[in-house]
Amino acid sequence: MTTGTLIEESMRIIKRYQAKSGAYLASPAFRPYQYAWLRDGAFTAYAMDRARQHESARRFYRWCDAVIRRYADKARAAIAAVQAGHTSGGNEQFLHTRYTLDGEEVPGEWGSFQLDGYGTWLWGLSEHVRLSNEIELIRELRPSIDLTLDYLRTCWELPNYDCWEEWGDRQHPVTMAAIYGGVQAMAQHIPERAGELFQWGEDIRRFVLEKGINDGRFIKSVGNAAVDASLLWISVPFGVIEPSDPAMIRTVEAIERELLSGHGVHRYAADTYFGGGQWPLLSAWLGWYYVRAGKQEEARWILHWVESHLLPEGLPEQVQDRLLSPESYTHWVEREGSPAVPLLWSHAMYLVLAAELGLLADE
Repeated sequence: MTTGTLIEESMRIIKRYQAKSGAYLASPAFRPYQYAWLRDGAFTAYAMDRARQHESARRFYRWCDAVIRRYADKARAAIAAVQAGHTSGGNEQFLHTRYTLDGEEVPGEWGSFQLDGYGTWLWGLSEHVRLSNEIELIRELRPSIDLTLDYLRTCWELPNYDCWEEWGDRQHPVTMAAIYGGVQAMAQHIPERAGELFQWGEDIRRFVLEKGINDGRFIKSVGNAAVDASLLWISVPFGVIEPSDPAMIRTVEAIERELLSGHGVHRYAADTYFGGGQWPLLSAWLGWYYVRAGKQEEARWILHWVESHLLPEGLPEQVQDRLLSPESYTHWVEREGSPAVPLLWSHAMYLVLAAELGLLADE
C-alpha cells in the first residue's frame, strides 16, 4: 500500500471507530480494548487535527468534557481526600483511565489511577485550538479544564500507574511530562491562572530533571533505571526539554541500542506482553523525534517499515517479527486472543509521522 493510500485508510478507520459520543474506540476486535482512553484518544484527535479533520477532534474533546463533568464530584472528593492526607482509598478513590464509549467508568482493576491521560487531553485540546483556531472551545470546556488542572495539581506527585497501566507504586517521568505538557499548554489560554501554571510547570520540570535522570539519561520510573520507548514523549511532544538536549540524545541512544530492532521499536527490554513485540506507534514516535532532530532519512525508513506491516484489518498494536520474550506469546494469545488489530493509536501515530514528513497534502 502506498503512503497516500494508507493515509486515507488511517483516517477512514479512525472515523469508522469514533462513537457517536465522540469517543475513539481503542480497538474494535480486541475485547480488553473495546473502551476509550483519554491518552490514546487525545493523540488520535491530534492526528486528525494534523489531517485537518477538526470536527472529529472537536467531538472527542467534548466527550472528554462530558466524562469530567460526569465524575466531577468524584474528582472533588479525591482532591479533598488528598489535601487532608487520606490516600489509602485505593484506585477507586481516583478518576479512572479508561471509560465506555458513553463515558462511564469500567469496573475492575486496570491501572485505574493513572494521570498521564488527564495531562494529555489538556495538551491535545490546546493543539486542537492552535490547529483549528476554535478558541471558543476553551470557554465552552473551561469548567472541565479547571477541574482537571485542580485534580492534577493535587495528585501529580502521588505514585500512579504508568502509560502502560503498570507499576502503580512508582512515579514516572513520562507521566510527569504529560502533566507538564497539559499545564504549560493551558497557561496560554487562561491568563488569570498563567502565573500559577507556569510556576507549577517549572516544579514538574525540576522534578523530572532531578529525579527522572540516571547516568545522564531519562529512566522508566523513579527507582527503576530501565529505558522505556515512551521516554521520547518527554521531548516530543510535551517539551520538557528540546530534542537536542544531551539528556534526550543519550535517552534516544539507549532506545536505539536496547529497544530498536531494524526499524521497529519495543516498549522496554523486560516486556512480556504478547511476547514483547515491536510497536508501530512507538516506531512512528521515534520517527517523529528524528524529524524534530533533523534526521529526515531515518524517519522515512520508519514510515516505510510501518507501512510494510499493514494487515487486512489495519495497523496492529504489535508486530511479532522479533519478540523479546517469545515464550510468553502463547500465554497471552490463550488468555486474550490474537493481538489487537486495528489499533487506532497506531493509525494515529502513522498520520502524525506522515504529517511531520510533509506528506499530508492538506495540512
